[in-house]
Amino acid sequence: MPRANNSVASHHRRKKVIAQAKGYWGRRNRLYKTAEEAVNRSLAYAYRDRRQRKRDFRTLWITRINAAARINGLSYGQMIHGMKVAHIEMDRKALAELAVNDPSGFAAVAEAVKAHL
Repeated sequence: MPRANNSVASHHRRKKVIAQAKGYWGRRNRLYKTAEEAVNRSLAYAYRDRRQRKRDFRTLWITRINAAARINGLSYGQMIHGMKVAHIEMDRKALAELAVNDPSGFAAVAEAVKAHL
């Protein structure tokens, strides 16, 4: 009985990996073994960084809020605590957006927070 080597399926599988490695530099987009390693690593990074992106954006928002709060004479911690005390329910994303695009609006929130501290 002849040996089956599954060459059609193997070729399609290798072709798929090379297609995923399109745009990679050097041997990584041409040689199957190297391309497979690069694709597997990039898929692992993509999976990890979909979660990391959420953390990175929260860090960015907090940094922006802190900078704007300090311009208005508060620290980040005082700002967040004061907002809880004043019953101002605004998430960090919206607050950071306000700090960047509408400094006068952020200043009004900061004054309301100062009044409750």
